[in-house]
Amino acid sequence: MAVSANRLELLQIADAVAREKVIDREIVLAAMADAIQKAARSRYGTESNIRADINPKTGEIRLQRLLEVVEVAEDYSTQIPLELARDRNPDAALGDFIADPLPPMDFGRIAAQSAKQVIVQKVREAERDRQFDEFKDRTGEIVNGTVKRVEYGNVIVDLGRGEGIIRRDEMIPRENFRYGDRVRAFVYDVRREQRGPQIFLSRTHPQFMVKLFTMEVPEIYDGIIQVKSVARDPGSRAKIAVISNDSSIDPVGACVGMRGSRVQAVVGELQGEKIDIIPWSQDPATFVVNALQPAEVSKVVLDEDAERIEVVVPDEQLSLAIGRRGQNVRLASQLTGWDIDIMTEAEESERRQKEFNERTNLFMDALDVDEMVGQVLASEGFAQVEELAFVDLEEISSIDGFDEETAQEIQQRAREFIERQETEMDEKRKSLGVADELREINGMTAQMMVALGEDGIKTIEDFAGCAADDLVGWSERKNGETKKFEGLFAKLDVSRVEAEQMILQARISAGWITAEEAATETEATAEVDAEAEQEA
Repeated sequence: MAVSANRLELLQIADAVAREKVIDREIVLAAMADAIQKAARSRYGTESNIRADINPKTGEIRLQRLLEVVEVAEDYSTQIPLELARDRNPDAALGDFIADPLPPMDFGRIAAQSAKQVIVQKVREAERDRQFDEFKDRTGEIVNGTVKRVEYGNVIVDLGRGEGIIRRDEMIPRENFRYGDRVRAFVYDVRREQRGPQIFLSRTHPQFMVKLFTMEVPEIYDGIIQVKSVARDPGSRAKIAVISNDSSIDPVGACVGMRGSRVQAVVGELQGEKIDIIPWSQDPATFVVNALQPAEVSKVVLDEDAERIEVVVPDEQLSLAIGRRGQNVRLASQLTGWDIDIMTEAEESERRQKEFNERTNLFMDALDVDEMVGQVLASEGFAQVEELAFVDLEEISSIDGFDEETAQEIQQRAREFIERQETEMDEKRKSLGVADELREINGMTAQMMVALGEDGIKTIEDFAGCAADDLVGWSERKNGETKKFEGLFAKLDVSRVEAEQMILQARISAGWITAEEAATETEATAEVDAEAEQEA
């Protein structure tokens, strides 16, 4: 059967649209069939159930009206009685459809325009689906494109088979693009939206730098060198921490390259952004010292619970360690995940002297001893009266100038001070209306009960409804800075584990859970903590 000219032209149009839009030819033919169906309904009645088929080989268009087989027809445009249906097909049954052929039709101007709109809409939807499917798996990759236009500071990039957008806040400061410029960017998100797939690009994302190093340093691409963390102040300065899985390869040297060739290629792409390449270390103190380069560090003190680290530097190194506008210490904090407090040796010495004087005065007031004894106890590392009250007696008597009798007297005075303090706190607790039953919880002290009473927590049920964060506080990290929120027991020596155990005891006493359920919950918490430590 010969294919007529108009049929051949129909197939040629379908092939051309499929090639231009990079979509399947069958999708274009299906769109054309839908358009023809819509035009035929306007000709034969919108209530009619009309189906159009286009032969993908010959281009022949076949129109059919589908009639549902029913016992008694009420609407002859969509239904056919069973008797008439069996005249056409003896095997027809209720619920079947009989195809009633329709003669070919000529499209009028309005019908042709309507068909065109349907085809354009279907093709556009198919093109959007193709773009989304193509780019959804490319999140985290670097793409190259050409600047198509600039709108309100946002750069629209032609990626060949799609369009990406670099928002103003995702561009390196003082960076300008014009129409036709070549641009390289990082795909950080692909979303399906009403107006089509949106491909969001970035040149400030930390992973953009990682990908650039991966392209320039074969050892990173091969997995021999691993990038552990990145911190960027886009367009100004960046720090990148690397580690080598092969002891014979220097990770910093490999990233720098011969005469700095590798790092300079990345610096050139990032508009001259200075990059500090730092060896990563599992030891937080060593890692922080490395991250603060080029400043020299003389001492480091870690507070693991608060994820805070104090760094002592020589007086002349302070400005270098902090950096211009705090840039160096801010990037080091982002890189390591620790809050970093920087102080000079003079400031640290002054603070230590202040703490020493505070401890000396504490022992003088609590134990009724002279200044010399208070200074001796403070210099031996004792910080709290409780430590003196419950420490092994030999630790006190072994101090130079102290004998066993003196040690016993000091310990006795320490215990009497604690008892007096406990009595005072217990009276205050009663005046606040805190229930006696709270004292039955292991680890609960009168000071803790006063702190609870001042916050309105007075019964076992009240305490059972608390969370560990309410008692010991919590931290929130945002934009590389950690904000600490204090709990009710912030000034008391209570760990998170101890707080959780006390809350579980309260819930058992209140009848909220059983002892078996509490044990299961404790085991689950321990497993989660162990997994978190392994990941860290």
